[in-house]
Amino acid sequence: MKFTLKITSASILFAAFMSSSFAQEIPARAGTVAAENSGAVTVSAKPAVNSVDIAKKLANPIANMISVPLQYEFSRGVGRNQGGSEQTLLFQPVAPFNLGGGDVFIVRPIIAGVRETSVQTAPGQSFSGYGIASVTLESFYAPNTNSSWIWGVGPYAQSPSGNSGKFGSQQTGAGVTGVVLNRQGPWTYGLLGYQSWNMGGNPAFGTQNNLYGQPFVAYTNKDAWTYTANMEALYNYDAHRTTNPLYVGVSKLMVFDGVPVSFGAGPIYYVSNTPGGPSGWGARATATLVILK
Repeated sequence: MKFTLKITSASILFAAFMSSSFAQEIPARAGTVAAENSGAVTVSAKPAVNSVDIAKKLANPIANMISVPLQYEFSRGVGRNQGGSEQTLLFQPVAPFNLGGGDVFIVRPIIAGVRETSVQTAPGQSFSGYGIASVTLESFYAPNTNSSWIWGVGPYAQSPSGNSGKFGSQQTGAGVTGVVLNRQGPWTYGLLGYQSWNMGGNPAFGTQNNLYGQPFVAYTNKDAWTYTANMEALYNYDAHRTTNPLYVGVSKLMVFDGVPVSFGAGPIYYVSNTPGGPSGWGARATATLVILK
């Protein structure tokens, strides 16, 4: 009986203690919510995205930033009679690896899908179809220069990836890439290029003995609009010919729920071209997803 009374008394005391604690906890939580609503307590939020800085980095091919560009290009004047057209879709993600001390190693794989329409291959014969043109790997070791001028250099490789010859060379190429540029205020300008040599394969549809040079200039304003111009000259040592498209375009960086995405477009004009290659006017459009670390 005494034991039962002790248990009952302990239960009553414990219940009274919990009721008192719970009653005190409710006003405390209510006070915290009121303080958050009044601004007295700061609630952590996502860091602000610097659109202008990201837009400028996108103009820099060796920026320490992960990006995933998709580029669509339409060209005309293709084929022996220049009556065909070509559509190209490039998938070219950029992946930087920090080496310490501000040095980075940039890897940029490029996969090119092509669709050709009514391209004359011989008198009275034309081709329409689509496929993978090539798989390219560009890479750059970019040391920290502590300057607005930066540079990068690295190995280059290109595989025909089962190309039938309808969409370019069936040879494998290897060589070296290089870039030098300046980031001065809103301006980004420089020169990117590569030297490629034939490593074997069928030379009937073109060789990989190429020299490529791309001078470029970009201006980014305070509203994250970027105005770009570049020339992409590709000289083939065996054909002794150069294809040289000039591109002028504009892009805008937008932020969707903290995710930066850049959209751009502009015309292309082929200053010179190889026989059967694109000529005259064309157009290009890009969409680039930026992945913030």
